[in-house]
Amino acid sequence: MKTFALAGNPNCGKTTLFNALTGSTAHVGNWPGVTVDKREGVYKGGAEKVAIIDLPGIYSLSPYTPEEVISRNYILDEKPYGIINIVDATNLERNLYLTTQLLEMDVPVIVALNMMDEVEKVGDKIDVAALERAVGVPVVAISALRKKGIKELMDRAIALRAERRGSTVLGGALAPKIERARQFFEAGGVASPLFHAVKMLEGDEIELKHDGAKELYTEISAGQDMEAAVADERYKYISAHFSTAKNKKEKSALTKSDKADKVLTHRIWGLPIFAVILFAIFHLTFAEDLFYINTIYSAANGGNGLPTFADMGYGTLGDSEIYENFGIALAACFYDGAVFSPGVILTNLFNLLLNYINYGIGLGVEAAGAAEWAASLINDGIVGGITAVLGFLPQILTLFLFFSILEDTGYMARVAFILDRIFRRFGLSGRAFMPMIMGFGCSLPAMINTRTLADDNERTATIRVIPFFSCGAKLPILTAIAGGMCELFGLPSVELITFCMYVLGIVTAIICVIVMRATTMRGAVPPFIMELPAYHIPGFKNLMLHLWDKTKHFVKKAFTIIFVSTVLIWFLQSFRWNWTYIGADDMGESILASVGQLIQPLFTPLGFGSQLGSYGWVFAVAAITGLIAKENVISTFTVLAAMLVAGFEGTEDGIGEAVVMIEATGMTPAACIAFIMFNMTTIPCFAAVATAKAELPAGKFGGTLVFWLVTSYLVGTAIYTVGEWWWTIFIWLAVAVAAAAVIILHNTGKIKLPSFKAKRKS
Repeated sequence: MKTFALAGNPNCGKTTLFNALTGSTAHVGNWPGVTVDKREGVYKGGAEKVAIIDLPGIYSLSPYTPEEVISRNYILDEKPYGIINIVDATNLERNLYLTTQLLEMDVPVIVALNMMDEVEKVGDKIDVAALERAVGVPVVAISALRKKGIKELMDRAIALRAERRGSTVLGGALAPKIERARQFFEAGGVASPLFHAVKMLEGDEIELKHDGAKELYTEISAGQDMEAAVADERYKYISAHFSTAKNKKEKSALTKSDKADKVLTHRIWGLPIFAVILFAIFHLTFAEDLFYINTIYSAANGGNGLPTFADMGYGTLGDSEIYENFGIALAACFYDGAVFSPGVILTNLFNLLLNYINYGIGLGVEAAGAAEWAASLINDGIVGGITAVLGFLPQILTLFLFFSILEDTGYMARVAFILDRIFRRFGLSGRAFMPMIMGFGCSLPAMINTRTLADDNERTATIRVIPFFSCGAKLPILTAIAGGMCELFGLPSVELITFCMYVLGIVTAIICVIVMRATTMRGAVPPFIMELPAYHIPGFKNLMLHLWDKTKHFVKKAFTIIFVSTVLIWFLQSFRWNWTYIGADDMGESILASVGQLIQPLFTPLGFGSQLGSYGWVFAVAAITGLIAKENVISTFTVLAAMLVAGFEGTEDGIGEAVVMIEATGMTPAACIAFIMFNMTTIPCFAAVATAKAELPAGKFGGTLVFWLVTSYLVGTAIYTVGEWWWTIFIWLAVAVAAAAVIILHNTGKIKLPSFKAKRKS
């Protein structure tokens, strides 16, 4: 089977083309030796099946980033049948810079001129035939988003000749230097000698490792900046020979994207607009009063809200009545005293289905006459724990869908541009925002995405704060505790608390970055250069593929890590140390209780330690199990709540479990917030920890684990103490001011802090 590699700049539509070509055949793994995603699939729409490899998005083939090294090594070492070079037709000149480097390899190349619909929309024209003659390889106009031209692209790609000799656009004074270097590599039996020759001329460290290469480079370069000379020559050639194929229409007015950017990237209003958009996303995902109808009615009616189905005598969703009144239960998914948001409606519908499944399983266990311990294991341990986690899947996917839409429309690139002005003051470039915002989906790809950051200190600081941008796995903790607080303490809506917690996580990340970049992670801020893609409507199929990947990942996790964890928690809380089953007896005699009571005092400064009641250890245990997978916190709640309250059926959103836990332990609102923030900022799940270890520079992993523990402990303690005793805020401010003063004095050389770097033995 022929193999084609997709190569192109970031934001050129490469992933969209990959999804259009491979569809359901796509799968994700890792490149050998690294954790960067390797996406591969099969195209079946042509005369023959071909394998498609999606290379990381790159601007050049110089080894400045891991992505560039991966792409370069794959083409040179794996020798694919051909390269499909995706070029953004709206930014032709800059995208063709990579093309000129690919042409220097002895590999067949075909250029996919993408986003031609956007070019035509603004009235520009590109003479594809003229560009093909100038470039010297096939060029096909396509629109990956609209699926136009893809069949022609692949038919011509499959028809490419297997052999091709590299060619270069570089000439003039560089020509004899390149030829001499080419002969050097050819004599050494190196494949694609022209490509290696040009790279050596640029002072490429990889090429200079060849025997005799460094001496030849010194002789040829003669002290000149050859890298700049090569880059300048490339752009001159592209401008003179390739760009002439594009005829731009005279612009008499701003484009729609330009008009939108005047508002969305405004230096004053850009950031508030982003905050409003974020709140709208959280409102559409979590709100149980979408249009504030119940709030307005209650305010006008002396605090009495609209009647719920329970008020009407029909029971409520989650009670046993739903099995006899399906119509009411279905209606309650959409309205129950207020109109629910789309995220809540989907969650209610999904959990209605889960309730019926659980009910059926319970009847089956009862009919089978299972022993008490076996029934508890199945109903409370396995089914209860897993469905408690799965119940959050609709809201997680809803939130992820909104973030995917923002990214695919091109808005997230603008947010990075807006935040660059702010981030730069804190020692980070706007480029660091992209992996941070990816943390809202999952920390793993977010940490992997830091490979685009060239500076090790910036990468380390970014990886350390990514978990503070709460991923979907932490969402159940947040919404369950927030819902419990609203029910018990009369606090505002769940979505408002959720939004505030996300903002608090972001603020914590920024503060930590400021401290790190001012102390142990000091360094120059690298320049931030980013192409702002034109706004466009996201492709439905592309969004659905993203959601499907997220669903598969979540479900797989639920039935592996979480399954094992819930069974283990059930076992530990159901048996004594002498291995006798507790059943409905006092859970305080269980193995889990004794372990929990041992670690409980550690969390006293955070509000969920020794000051709680006899069952206070349950929060300490939940926090510890969350280190394996954050979803375990709620599944642990479900298992423990079933033991705390006899006959407790569990709830679809985890709020009932949180209410039981808070009431049984006497948790205060401040302690609840501290518990949320501890779980949001402490050591992430095992998978994220493993990814961080692989991505961090050597010697930074141990310090990162300590950083997560210390930060979460301090944040939780500060929230709890200030929430319980408001005047302690002055103590925290005094400590912060003193720490800032010490840092400033150290950085100005007025005082010298001790160094903790290990000394090498001579």
